[in-house]
Amino acid sequence: MRDWIRKPLALGLGLGLWVGAATLPATAQEAKSVNWSMATYVGGHWLEFGMRNFVKLVGEMTEGRVTIKVTQPGTLGSALKVTDSVRTGVAEVGHNWPAYDWGADRAGVPFGGWAGGLTPEEYLIWLYNEGGAEMWREWRDEAFGVVSFPCALAETEIFLHSHKPVRTLEDFAGLRIRTSGAWAEIASELGATTTIMPGSEVFSALERRVVDAIEWAGPGSNLEAGFPSIAEYIITPGIHAPASGQECMFNKDAWAELSPHDQRMIELAAQLNTFLTFGQYGEADLAAWDKLKAGDNTFVELDQSFIDEARAASLAWAEKQAAENAWFKRAYDSQKALQEKLGTWGEFRLPIGAAANR
Repeated sequence: MRDWIRKPLALGLGLGLWVGAATLPATAQEAKSVNWSMATYVGGHWLEFGMRNFVKLVGEMTEGRVTIKVTQPGTLGSALKVTDSVRTGVAEVGHNWPAYDWGADRAGVPFGGWAGGLTPEEYLIWLYNEGGAEMWREWRDEAFGVVSFPCALAETEIFLHSHKPVRTLEDFAGLRIRTSGAWAEIASELGATTTIMPGSEVFSALERRVVDAIEWAGPGSNLEAGFPSIAEYIITPGIHAPASGQECMFNKDAWAELSPHDQRMIELAAQLNTFLTFGQYGEADLAAWDKLKAGDNTFVELDQSFIDEARAASLAWAEKQAAENAWFKRAYDSQKALQEKLGTWGEFRLPIGAAANR
């Protein structure tokens, strides 16, 4: 190659490499490093795996620039008011269940999960194929002034750990139960006496028979919490909570300190963690269910008549909320449309576990 060509070419290539080095890596090199604390609403595997894995992913994907310390529930404000802790800056980050904010905005119910809501598989489709995650973020920004997106997907719950058997609506009438979110109102309409309390109080309330029964989570978390050891009856299916979407939220001022690149990495970490928790919590529930079935508890299945009554009451409750709350209606209508769309799913795809029953 002639020198008069080689030299400008070399100069151009060198300049291009220098420009690339000065722009792309500089984004990471100049991005601000932060050390934040996370307020949480719940412990157990949701915290130990779900959130610790999320903050690990965040650290890796931001190359160590974003460090988040996970605290125990109640450390940085009330476990039932994580949104307030984040919004006011008591914590830069929060792990929350949106339905805990239903006293301020009942739209948290369809986002967080409820009796007429989505299964875990339906949740994944709604969040990432039907615009649910974007809607969630928009709602939190407009209604609460925080940055939030789904970051974990909790399992279908056990209906009740109970000192009394429950099969029918008559059995449910007068039952004193610990619950939360929309089900507290719906269960009351079905005749139960409901009490809302944070997770730290649930075990003692059931043990001391302050309540007759509690709903909390799926087999994995409930076995770990010890509920089967203090209440004889395990009642299924978990019609009150087919699944629960959990969120990671950020104080807006803190979020604004991050580079766009690191913000995007955190969003991707949240999405990845949502898929990972779907599988991990499912594995934990399968293992725990085998242990429970081998134990001394009495298992009770709800009568179909009760399930039908509960669903009808849940949908009637939701229609009322949708008529009064625009955000509730938007999320609720979107989820209903997906459920209708998935009505033909079983015509061409096998349900989970179908192969074992062939």
